[in-house]
Amino acid sequence: MKGKLITLEGIDGAGKSTHHGWLVEFLRQQGKRVVATREPGGTPLGERLRGMLLHDPMHLETEALLMFAARREHLDKVILPALARGDWVVSDRFTDASFAYQGGGRGLAKEKLDILETWVQGTLQPDLTLLFDAPIEVAQARLASSGNAPDRFEQEQKAFFERVRRAYLERAKLAPQRIACIDAAQGLDNIRLILEKNVLSIC
Repeated sequence: MKGKLITLEGIDGAGKSTHHGWLVEFLRQQGKRVVATREPGGTPLGERLRGMLLHDPMHLETEALLMFAARREHLDKVILPALARGDWVVSDRFTDASFAYQGGGRGLAKEKLDILETWVQGTLQPDLTLLFDAPIEVAQARLASSGNAPDRFEQEQKAFFERVRRAYLERAKLAPQRIACIDAAQGLDNIRLILEKNVLSIC
């Protein structure tokens, strides 16, 4: 049986990374073999590209191309082999992030992102995308309280994140059968009940 691909999305500070590990353990408790991964990254090459993408200034199109280069390697080395084995893959970000950040946030033409998406992943789409949506003020307060040094995306202004959030919500409207939008400002227990319901629906 082919495995399933679940992706977690949202603006920086929305809380998706908080739920990533929990979701992996929940699926394992359901008897699934699970591969936990992230983007950009997920492979040795991808992690090196991640370092550049998060910290080195670069042209917008260079940024998008490197994101998709890391994704191609991620698909080849991690995601596709896992799905072929029948494993479940839970990835902290995937292609929706490129449409939200490089497209919505930075203004790269959607047509260029469409070409890269088709070239890199063909018809593959996640079986379920969990979109953690929170007001910008809530997300930024969480980032500020984390104590971590912000990367070059997290250092962006409020208007940038408003565009990213809007792009995410537009993606969710276009693919409601795949993308579950979750109010990430609510309590942890409520969020996890919603996650359970959505994940069990594709088991």
